[in-house]
Amino acid sequence: MNPTLETATFGAGCFWGVEHTFRQIDGVVDAVVGYAGGRVQEPTYREVCSGSTGHAEAVQLTFDPSRISYDDLLDAFWQLHDPTQVNRQGRDVGTQYRSVIFVHSSQQEAAACAALKALDAGGSLPRQVATEIVAAGPFWPAEDYHQQYLAKRGMGSCHIPR
Repeated sequence: MNPTLETATFGAGCFWGVEHTFRQIDGVVDAVVGYAGGRVQEPTYREVCSGSTGHAEAVQLTFDPSRISYDDLLDAFWQLHDPTQVNRQGRDVGTQYRSVIFVHSSQQEAAACAALKALDAGGSLPRQVATEIVAAGPFWPAEDYHQQYLAKRGMGSCHIPR
């Protein structure tokens, strides 16, 4: 991996639209959908959807910080979903759809905490932000058919605005 590239991981509901949105951002080099924050090694989609593994559907980004900052990625994250929802986005309900930022460094944690605090203090949301901020652990890429799903099949069933 290029030593100048960094990693960011976000959960914001169904990972298809989250991945599609982040892939459009200049400076994002790659986006992989998968599962993070759970207790089971190498979980399957079916296991994650059962709610028994503790995983969130997540997108792991590789980005070039000389082209896009982590703060800008956080701004995109806040805008692409409703961070006040608990364990749901749109019609998708369950802990696997929770709003969560998996931080990879103390700098990311500080930036995420500051951004969340500013968003809450801004008064533009109907409720308090419910987004979790947790240390990144293992990330398990989802099955191949989930990768770039909307690019292959269209935006028909996605909570992300078109």
